Amino acid sequence: MKTALLVTIPRVLLGLIFLVSAVDGFWWMATGSHLIHPPTSEQGLALEAVLQSSFIWPMVKFVNLTGALSLLANVAPAFGLALIAPIMTVIVFFHLVLNPQGLPVAIILVVLGLALVFAYRQRYAALFK
Repeated sequence: MKTALLVTIPRVLLGLIFLVSAVDGFWWMATGSHLIHPPTSEQGLALEAVLQSSFIWPMVKFVNLTGALSLLANVAPAFGLALIAPIMTVIVFFHLVLNPQGLPVAIILVVLGLALVFAYRQRYAALFK
């Protein structure tokens, strides 16, 4: 029971974070405004160039949505985590380098992600053989 909770809680929380991110991204693409407004530094505003691209942002949000739904539905959650891992890496380094106001969220992503990597370590083992 405890082990199941140690996997379920991070899986659902990480899935919800990325679901909200995907919904906010698609909302921005449709309306030009965000549903959530995290604090952003002057340097962090450089992200606007990515937002203005015609394909990168939709692709990232599609990957967020796919990974989130995989985690939330518990259907191939190790695959869902593998999908969002590169995005989590970019988010963490973005906040470390350009937007330190977002470090609390980045730390949460790291903790939840590492908990799930540990939980699904046997599924990833073949990648390192």
